[in-house]
Amino acid sequence: MKNEKFLEKVLTARVYDIAKETPLDYLDRISKRFANQVWLKREDLQPIFSFKLRGAFNKIYQMHRANPGLCGVITASAGNHAQGVALAATKLKMKSIIVMPITTPNIKVSAVKSYGARAVLQGENFDEAMAYALDLAKKENLAFIHPFDDFDVMAGQGTIALEIIRQHPDNIDAIFIPVGGGGLAAGIAGFIKAVKPEVKIIAVEPEDSACLYEAMQAGRRVTLKDVGIFADGVAVKQIGKHTFSMLKDLVDDVITVSTDQICAAIKDIFEDTRSICEPAGALSLAGLKKYVEQKDLKHQTLIAINSGANMNFDRLRHVSERSELGEEREALIAVQIPERPGSFKQFCQIIGKRQITEFNYRYADDTTACVFAGIQLTHGISEKNQFIDLLREKGYKVVDMTDNEVAKLHTRYMVGGHPGGSVNNELLYRFQFPEKPGALLNFLMKVGKRWNISLFHYRNHGSNFGRILMGFQVDKAGYKEFKSFLSSLNISYWDETKNAAYELFLK
Repeated sequence: MKNEKFLEKVLTARVYDIAKETPLDYLDRISKRFANQVWLKREDLQPIFSFKLRGAFNKIYQMHRANPGLCGVITASAGNHAQGVALAATKLKMKSIIVMPITTPNIKVSAVKSYGARAVLQGENFDEAMAYALDLAKKENLAFIHPFDDFDVMAGQGTIALEIIRQHPDNIDAIFIPVGGGGLAAGIAGFIKAVKPEVKIIAVEPEDSACLYEAMQAGRRVTLKDVGIFADGVAVKQIGKHTFSMLKDLVDDVITVSTDQICAAIKDIFEDTRSICEPAGALSLAGLKKYVEQKDLKHQTLIAINSGANMNFDRLRHVSERSELGEEREALIAVQIPERPGSFKQFCQIIGKRQITEFNYRYADDTTACVFAGIQLTHGISEKNQFIDLLREKGYKVVDMTDNEVAKLHTRYMVGGHPGGSVNNELLYRFQFPEKPGALLNFLMKVGKRWNISLFHYRNHGSNFGRILMGFQVDKAGYKEFKSFLSSLNISYWDETKNAAYELFLK
């Protein structure tokens, strides 16, 4: 769609029957820390705590105006779009059905019902829910409301850009926008580039669900094999057809960030505003921070979009744990020390007055012991590297675990040690599966008694997915059958048998 035509759609979008103009807050702490003027667009303050109601209402309103006899609307969503459609339809006195995967947390199902929609739980994942919703739309003559790949939806989201220009009429150097399917980014970019083409548009995605980045690299839309689910609001396997047609010409850069960096940004927003946003809501600030450091930007005006605040409370523990790593304020290290009197004290003396965040000491054998330590940092990576160099100069074997996912998710929380020679032919695998009542038992029933389970650790971070670390005893003769079994599970898994955290502390 041409810029002029899209500009008209944004200017004539109908959103304020249900949405409100959200503030553009100045982030004092972050601004001082990074020597730039940093602003945060507070879409987390919308009635459903997300920007999604803008596009949903505009789309439903435009369809209702064109076809007053419309029976109702339907969509597939387990997140903020579901609530947006439900509230918008109720406002327009229309029937609405929201199809949600059966793994959807009850709090989200209840929220949809409270806004007047009928919630239908169907399918193990979003794709299955979507297929069912499209089929039901035909059967019941309902209009399907796409969560992002629709120009009226994009135009509704584009009203955010209209507010930003009005709220900050002075110079803006760049706007950072979270990207899932691309509706929010396309809406904001389409308007900004039409009225202020000099403003840079920086798209931000999680490293493990970067569908726009991959599409830009390939020059066409691609489908990701797997997507990370921590920032579930942007966990999309493929960028939209219409959104990509706009974004490929409007985005100045795409930057990806890690889960730890997102957690650090959630903490940053809390410290500046005393509000808690969802992972997708903090995504743009995480990208802004990374971009500023990469480009060494100073004295620029930068705006980040806080897209939502629908955070599961149980997930806050995980955010707290990982935010220090994301800010490079904590190092996780594995150190081998001699198993002899006084060696432990000597090691502690080298640590000195450094703040210890985690410390696990386990007997390994008669000659060596392993220490798993978390060390608080005040000067980031450089301080970590200096400390590791110091330990190595003293003759210690050190492995940096700071970026080791198994170490961060599992090993640091496990009580145990080396099994010695009693466990042979052990393979270590990490699994991730949709969390729902009975899911763990069902998983274990599939494993059955075919292989001995020699290690087991399970964690859930208040999200839709459970995580398991498992050791299996599999001899060479049974390896082919074991690999076939893994494929039949139809869930995500990773071979961690050669992971350093496992070899040092658990093998």
